Amino acid sequence: MSNSSMKMVEKNLANITEDEAALYDRQIRLWGLDAQKRLRASRVLVAGVCGMGAEVTKNLVLSGIKSLTLLDHRNLTEIDVCANFLAPHDAVGQNIAEVSKERAQILNPMVEVSSDSDDIEKKTDEFFKQFDVVCAMRCSKEQLLRISNICHQNKILFFGGDVFGMIGYMFADLQEHQYVEEVKEKVEVEQDGKKQTVEETKMVKRTENFVPLSQALDVDWTTTKYASQLRRTSSTYFIMHIIMEFITLHGRNPNPAHRAEDEVELLTIKNALLEKMGIPQEKVDNQFASMVYGQLSPVCAIVGGVLAQEIIKAVSQKDPPHNNFFFFNTQDGAGVVECIGH
Repeated sequence: MSNSSMKMVEKNLANITEDEAALYDRQIRLWGLDAQKRLRASRVLVAGVCGMGAEVTKNLVLSGIKSLTLLDHRNLTEIDVCANFLAPHDAVGQNIAEVSKERAQILNPMVEVSSDSDDIEKKTDEFFKQFDVVCAMRCSKEQLLRISNICHQNKILFFGGDVFGMIGYMFADLQEHQYVEEVKEKVEVEQDGKKQTVEETKMVKRTENFVPLSQALDVDWTTTKYASQLRRTSSTYFIMHIIMEFITLHGRNPNPAHRAEDEVELLTIKNALLEKMGIPQEKVDNQFASMVYGQLSPVCAIVGGVLAQEIIKAVSQKDPPHNNFFFFNTQDGAGVVECIGH
């Protein structure tokens, strides 16, 4: 966690009550009391109450944070219900943040869960400053860049991500993040006059530096550094760019109701964007254009689970974070961590 965010959370640290100690006993044994106290003091914004947002919310509320705010101005649709298990089926047409609040709260009564039905576009810089962690989904590229910059300038932990059909991604900017890591070392000890080699576990302090989203997206792939990395870089990074461009142009995600025309548009954007970036067209298989509709629950569970895990690690200051992208594509059948923009 950045130093400023850490101080903000430390100021809010409160003693764990007996009820909390009982509820979080397993977690406290896993990552320690101090880490649980940091979680207990953190205030989180989840913007975009989609299927992935529901997964993030579930995991954070169960972990025992201080408070979580659900922000989304959209109304619940039939497609949303398929992936968002926090939203009741009979609430279609109502605000998705408000109807998801009750089930989120039931998960853990000790966490303060609130909802906000405003459009994120209308939120001022001051709004975001009241949180220790901001997690943004279902946002346009322009919205993500704006929120990322606000968080970077104010030392707020920023996470962004989304799921498009069979693929998903997350991004993290923790600024200058300090954490502790368990390291096993072999040491020689003398016992009964004999030397023996035993394994000891030590806690080592480390620091990782992150870049804002703008820097991670604006990469010159024609430079020697990145041209040499291109072959190993996940194609999902470029698919993410293509879909961001689609949303900017059309004000919506690719829609299964417009599949035929949207596939043509996605491939048109792909050709133009990869040419502009100096990327060979074969880097992205054209098949992606048929795979990015709606949100598949298993993909939401995987990417949302990783994103929530990264928030917990960042707030608790335990274990090395993913720096800075995580991509999942069902074609590959595996997730991959990429560090881009450094």
